[in-house]
Amino acid sequence: MEGAIEWLVKTRNLPAEQAYMLCSVCGDLRISEIVDAPNWVVSFYLPRIVCE
Repeated sequence: MEGAIEWLVKTRNLPAEQAYMLCSVCGDLRISEIVDAPNWVVSFYLPRIVCE
């Protein structure tokens, strides 16, 4: 999620606090891969329509 916040700050000129709130409300954490039980790959999804 840190990468998404930084991206919103740099590309959309949002303050970090607003970018964090946007990600926490509209973002979705997903488990992408389960390779070994304790080593899961988690991805963050933010719908493109939110940024338009």
